[in-house]
Amino acid sequence: MTNNEDRLAYMSRMAEAAERTFWGYLGCRIEELNDRTVTISLEAESHHLNLIGIVHGGVLSSLLDNAMGLAVLAARPEEKTVTTNLNVNFVAPLHVGKLLVEAEIVHQSRKMITVSGRILGGEGNLGTIGTGTFRVID
Repeated sequence: MTNNEDRLAYMSRMAEAAERTFWGYLGCRIEELNDRTVTISLEAESHHLNLIGIVHGGVLSSLLDNAMGLAVLAARPEEKTVTTNLNVNFVAPLHVGKLLVEAEIVHQSRKMITVSGRILGGEGNLGTIGTGTFRVID
């Protein structure tokens, strides 16, 4: 992408297409993005919870994967990538309300991209951290 305006237009088209996928099913929204970082949000509702009333670990893992994957997509829009590794640490419970997911590229080579991410609860409390590795496929 040549400039930020092109990147935003591209990401807008991608977000629209993603509405029909798992991204849209979860309820993800793009809050902010550039060529190295992204912030997405989710309004966590009762159907995102597990039986003990906190946000399900699968939802949190999916949010991290989505945010980190979006960071990769913004950095390498002309290439196809897939997640090859996802590490998730649940450090505190998260509840119903707005969750913010921040992801940042920490390293990239020709074929591999490593990203870190974190999920914050409504009051800015840290709930989940993770890293992901993405492979550029031909």
